[in-house]
Amino acid sequence: MTAPSITLTRLDVQRLERLIDSLDDTLPGVIALQTELDRADTLVGHDEVPADVVTMNSRVHCREESSGKDYHLTLVYPKHANADEGKVSILAPVGSALLGLKVGQHIDWPAPGGKTLKLTLLEVESQPANGGDFPE
Repeated sequence: MTAPSITLTRLDVQRLERLIDSLDDTLPGVIALQTELDRADTLVGHDEVPADVVTMNSRVHCREESSGKDYHLTLVYPKHANADEGKVSILAPVGSALLGLKVGQHIDWPAPGGKTLKLTLLEVESQPANGGDFPE
């Protein structure tokens, strides 16, 4: 499967590259995130990002296709991750895969036990980059 095209903000890329530089670059999450940053086909200013694109600190609504289960997740930096609150680290497989997605696109999400789940992005419920809110 070819990964969907993604759009990233320059601010997110700068901050995430700083994060990567501060971590052990052999960690799986770091490698996956760097791969996502490298494949971004569009870079925009934080004031130009479409409202239906996942940026850092976005809250999203997605659905796992085979079960029909809905997830409401917020994409956060590792220090803010909290599974109980639906806050997913950018270094988690689903976190780096969600970054830059547009509503209607889907990703394959590696699940425990070697299964792959298909997640479809249904809605970007809130996007701080678009509202001028840039927590790091």
